[in-house]
Amino acid sequence: MALSAGARLGPYEVLAPLGAGGMGEVYRALDTRLDREVAVKVLPERLAEDPSALSRFEREAKALAALSHPNVLTILDFGREGGVAYAVTELLEGETLRTRLLRARMSWREAAELALEIADGLSAAHSRGIVHRDLKPENVFVTASGRPKILDFGLARRERLADPTGDKDQPTRTQETEPGALMGTVGYMSPEQVSGLPADARSDIFSLGCMLSEMVTGTRPFAGRTGAETLASILRDDPAEPTSGGRAVPADLAALIRHCLEKRPEQRFQTARDLTFALKSVLAGTPAPPLPSVAPGRSRSPVFAAAIAAIVVAAVLLVVWRGLPGRGAAVHSVAVLPFQNVSGNPAEDYFVDGMTEELIANLAKVGKLRVISRTSAMQYKGTKKMLPQIARELNVDSIVEGSVLRSGQRVRITVQLIRAATEENLWAESYEKDLTDVLAVQAEAARAIVGGIQVLLTPEEGKRLASARPVDPEAYEAYLKGRFYWSKFTGDDYQTAIGFFQKAIEKDPTYAPAYAGLSHAYRALAFEGLIPPGEGMPKAEAAAKKAASLDDTLAEVHFALGMNRLAKWDHATCLEELQKALALSPHDSIIRRFYSQSLSRVSRWDEAVAEGKVAQGLDPLSVETNRALGSVFYWAGRNEEALNQYKKTIELDPKDARMHAHLADVYARKGMYAEAIAEQQKYLSLSGDDEAAQDLGRDFAASGYPAAMKALYRKTLEFLEEAGKYAYVSPVHFAVLHAQLGEKDQAFASLEKAFEERQPWLGQVKVDPQFEPLRSDPRFAQLTRRVEEVGARERNAG
Repeated sequence: MALSAGARLGPYEVLAPLGAGGMGEVYRALDTRLDREVAVKVLPERLAEDPSALSRFEREAKALAALSHPNVLTILDFGREGGVAYAVTELLEGETLRTRLLRARMSWREAAELALEIADGLSAAHSRGIVHRDLKPENVFVTASGRPKILDFGLARRERLADPTGDKDQPTRTQETEPGALMGTVGYMSPEQVSGLPADARSDIFSLGCMLSEMVTGTRPFAGRTGAETLASILRDDPAEPTSGGRAVPADLAALIRHCLEKRPEQRFQTARDLTFALKSVLAGTPAPPLPSVAPGRSRSPVFAAAIAAIVVAAVLLVVWRGLPGRGAAVHSVAVLPFQNVSGNPAEDYFVDGMTEELIANLAKVGKLRVISRTSAMQYKGTKKMLPQIARELNVDSIVEGSVLRSGQRVRITVQLIRAATEENLWAESYEKDLTDVLAVQAEAARAIVGGIQVLLTPEEGKRLASARPVDPEAYEAYLKGRFYWSKFTGDDYQTAIGFFQKAIEKDPTYAPAYAGLSHAYRALAFEGLIPPGEGMPKAEAAAKKAASLDDTLAEVHFALGMNRLAKWDHATCLEELQKALALSPHDSIIRRFYSQSLSRVSRWDEAVAEGKVAQGLDPLSVETNRALGSVFYWAGRNEEALNQYKKTIELDPKDARMHAHLADVYARKGMYAEAIAEQQKYLSLSGDDEAAQDLGRDFAASGYPAAMKALYRKTLEFLEEAGKYAYVSPVHFAVLHAQLGEKDQAFASLEKAFEERQPWLGQVKVDPQFEPLRSDPRFAQLTRRVEEVGARERNAG
């Protein structure tokens, strides 16, 4: 509702609009009885029938009417006209404190003088039992004469707060206001407000401390990229020292500000009157009275923040419900950034990362929504980059952020969806459940996000998102630890992951994902030649079959089944299982990557490249995904594309030794031997063998590329032969080195041993460029035919 000039509200004639907010529209008006100009605040039409909004409007009027102080806005009248509720106050000329801060930097003295008058006004309010609860620069008006006036008592309460979940009114809307169940404004709320605990007069003192700190330093004492980060900072972090900006600030004033910003209310100034005395001492330059010491046993520890951080972030996300269906363009792509661990315990990182991964996995089930993979998303853990920049780097139009607090067997998960370009909150919610329900919570969050971004689900997708069985908390915790170590992709970590997956199975023998994880870990050890295939593959197959018997609707189960078939040289069944996995989770970049590599093993090059590019789009910052695409190009003989792709991958991680070895292979195939040697030297140096790198460079200068590389292969062969005396070394490694050395008989002998062991890697012998020196030999064709025959028998055997 907009009132035009000349409109009447009782005896008040509207002259012109002054401003508008979420809880009121303010007009300059004429009091026709006393012939004076006043300000008239009108409840917006959309809230006129809202009982809670009317209650708050009246509450503000009554709070102001109870006060008479030069630093508090004076109310003159309150009434209704034709269903319109309005309040009449004195008309102020000047600017808000926010505008004053933006216009020019304050001296410390000006800041202290303003704070003194604000504290004096608060003292008057507190003496009447009125707590403001939303003190901030927008709610302080500085008149033309320089006098501050406290505005907007719409969130005020007498004596104590009511249940914060029972009042969902919006405070006057400004740039910094996060409307909703949390009463207050992000950046100026006290820790007790943030956590939903009762807030008394000392809460206003904390807010005034935030304002005074900002007035003195020019920056807010608690800030983050998002509201969630800011509120977590209020609970967890110490504010920056008032002198940290390089400005001269009296030590007594710096101490006063710190005292206002104590986390615990009992450690701050206990009354606004005490604060006024301290400010007067600072301004007079007289010795300040000693500040109260911290009570014994009540140190200001981050543990306090940790205990309520979940409530904090949950509440702040709950209050940003501004994104309703139909607002703005639909979202087509999303990145889930690493959730924040607000427990204060780094040992819980694996659990929090697991929550991130679960949400990504759930969203990846939606075919019409492109979801960035975990590997790329995790690159932004702890980043200070702004959301629009992250979105550009990942090529997405929206971002999901969240936090996790675990306390015993309870977990609080908070999630918010943000349109990246404008940083507009589209959807937000918080969940608190027992760990047994945590998977259901993740699925619920995914469904809510999908609904909030207006993506239509197919019936099957809806069914998959709706299915989430309870899980034993200890089993789930062990499973997350297993996934955490498995994703490190090293032999020792695979072994550690196996231990955790087995523990999860012990706790819950019906938990299918734990069996799938166990299968992946055993297969990886066998596939990479870290244990004999006869030791690893039977365990991998048994675990995958058990997972399928428990729940064959999971993408990770079909992924495990497919990769096991690849290890058994059964390419056809492998591709079928991976297709089933992708149908269940179309945006899982890891499954998509391995599907691309599996296609390359049967020379379906165009399809392999296409799938590799899709995987890259889903996981643009992953070294493994980008490396895999480069390898597909290389195996397909598309050398220039392989060269470019490997170079891009090295940019992601210049210290990844393997990438320099891959790049060296491409240079060698193109006849660029000097470049190939240089990359091989980088590979050796990054692998910790500077001596070999120097020898290679010397041999190349003296004898040329073939001789230099043969010398390197010979040294590597000798090393593996010695290592084989103490640990298992796959015969495939020996076969590759003998092939490169031109020792065909030894190479085929090693390949025969690999065949007898049913080495998983042998399934790609037909297309692997490492075996190019052997392809003209009739024995090579015979070997590849036998491998294919075994694969066919495996397929028929099921």
